Amino acid sequence: MAGFNADEHDEVMSEINMVPFIDVMLVLLIIFIITVPVMKHAVNVELPRAANEKEVVLPQTLRLTVQADGSYWLGEERIADAQLGARLQAEAAKTPQPDLHIRGDRDVRYERVAQAMAAAQQAGLAKIGFITEPPKR
Repeated sequence: MAGFNADEHDEVMSEINMVPFIDVMLVLLIIFIITVPVMKHAVNVELPRAANEKEVVLPQTLRLTVQADGSYWLGEERIADAQLGARLQAEAAKTPQPDLHIRGDRDVRYERVAQAMAAAQQAGLAKIGFITEPPKR
């Protein structure tokens, strides 16, 4: 590309001519302005919603409380020692099997908590957890 002659000087101009570049950019801008609304025009349709995920059934939580006097409470109901094994077997037969959360009083003898754990294991409960309080700060 030949240079431009500067006014009265015999020197060649070494600046880039921006006019053709600006022309190309303006043409592209006009093309985009025209084509964007065309791409957005469509028929509005309310599509149905469907999920292909399996429904997850979360197991219930079964609370077994061992009070300081050694008595057992299953949920809000007091349970005799003889009934504990049968009630836990009935809960273990459910599908999905509930999680057993054992809450033992801090003053209860460990033997009573161990008996409750043994009864839960014999009943066939697979998930047994202990509920405690976090330490005070």
